[in-house]
This record gives sequence, C-alpha cells and structure tokens, in this order.
Amino acid sequence: MSESFRYSDDELATLPAVYAPDLLKGQVFVVSGGGSGIGRATAWLAARLGAKVVVTGRKEEKLVAMRDGLTAHGLSADYAMLDIRDRATVDSALAHIMAREGRIDTLVNSAGGQFPQAAIDYSLKGWRAVIETNLDGTFHMMQSMARLWRDKDAGGNIVNIVVSGRGLHHVAHSVAARAGVIAFSEAVAVEWAPLGIRVNCVAPGAIRSEGWATYEPDVRERYPNTNPLRKVGTPWDVAQACIYLSAPSGQFVTGETLEITGGGHLWGEVWTTDKPQYFIDASRKIEPKG
Repeated sequence: MSESFRYSDDELATLPAVYAPDLLKGQVFVVSGGGSGIGRATAWLAARLGAKVVVTGRKEEKLVAMRDGLTAHGLSADYAMLDIRDRATVDSALAHIMAREGRIDTLVNSAGGQFPQAAIDYSLKGWRAVIETNLDGTFHMMQSMARLWRDKDAGGNIVNIVVSGRGLHHVAHSVAARAGVIAFSEAVAVEWAPLGIRVNCVAPGAIRSEGWATYEPDVRERYPNTNPLRKVGTPWDVAQACIYLSAPSGQFVTGETLEITGGGHLWGEVWTTDKPQYFIDASRKIEPKG
C-alpha cells in the first residue's frame, strides 16, 4: 500500500485471499462507494472470487477507473451512477441493474462520509449532511433493494459497513448515524427473513485506507495503539469479513454486527483529532507519594 494509503490495482489483484477462487461464480454484487477504501477492496475480492461486480457512486471518473481496473485483470465489472441520498436515483439505478443482470445476490453498503470535529462545534448543516448520507442513504439502498427482491420472489444478502462506536471520538455524528443503521439492520433481519433476505453489519476499527490522509500524522501514529493487538487493519481485512457474511459461510447468520477492530471494541480508544489534555492527564500513571 502506498503512502497515499491506497492499494494499487495490481496489489488488489494479488493480495492473498482465504477463499476458493470460484466461491461466488455466477453471482452479482452491488457495492456502493465501490470506488475507494473498503468498498473498493470488497469489490475487488468479490470479482476475484467469480462475481460480476457493479460499483456505484456519485463520481463517474472513479467508477470508470474502478471498472476498467477490474476488467483489465480479466474480471467482470460494471458501474452505475447514483447518489444514496436521492431515493429516486437509488430506485432507478438498482432496478436497472436488476433488469440488466437478471439478478442481484448481495448489496454491500459502503458509501458514507464524515468529518472529525468535536460534537459541540457541529453546525446543523454538518450534522444533517452526515445523518442524511450515513443513515438515510443506507436506508434508501436497503429498502429499495429489499423491495426488488420481494417483487422478484428472490432472496438476497445485505452487508452494511458501519463503525465500531465504542471508544470512537470526535465523529459523534457518524457514530449516531451508524448506530441507527445497526438498529435498523437488526430489526429488518427479523422482518425480512421470510423473504429470504439476510442483513448484517461489519464494523471496522482503525483501518489504514484513503481516509487516513485527512488526519494529522500524530493522530495516525496513535492508531496502532487503539486496540489490544496494537496494530491497524486494512481494507482487505474488512473485505474478507464482508465475503464471509455474503458467501455460504454466512448462510445461518443474520442480524449480527461483526467487529473488525483488533479487539478495540473491548479495550481501546480512537481519537480522530488530538486527544484532549483532560483525558491524557486522566490516563497517566500516578506515582505514589512518600
């Protein structure tokens, strides 16, 4: 991985994978936010395992590059433009993919975004932007896809990329939105089970991807110490978790959130900006008096 914190296409084409090469042969995967980070790694892995991958997003240049990178390596891929915040474009794009491909087996919701800032300083516009993208946008994708499966009398699988909220600081808007996604996923895992639809979440911890470029170097330097394993994960780690839930290995799993945190959800803390002095002082070793 380069200093831009981004895998090259050649790296994604050759990274070791634990799955059989034809595991997903004949399946169709739709990956929102598939042009970068975790979504990009997941799309590459699904394609390498035999799936036809359709990546979606708002920036056509990134999606074209993604499709071309996959097809250049002999993999099956296409793209569709959509804004997850716009229900009409979501409905239209997913219906078009379903009609063109004849099936969709898995939807991976990786699209989203946030910015690090103390919650007391959020503007109403900033708050709404994160909620509308991460919570409302994921809902649009999930419900639209579920309706298509229902109408086609075909089951399917949804994997939502969320965040591991425990100990994650200065992105409270994203923590709130993703907590809503987890709660909604747990609820519809029950409601949609009779339709043959499984719904699960994957919660990454400190993952070394393009998003790291937005953080100050001293913030990034602390990340390996945010979990008991004292290291950071990669988008490939998260991608393999998504495949586990999507493949036959996950056929009896629904309504779950799989933590990919190095144990950080049990012990640790991630400050996406400078850690306040108050908490630095609180965690210092206190020397005994006398």
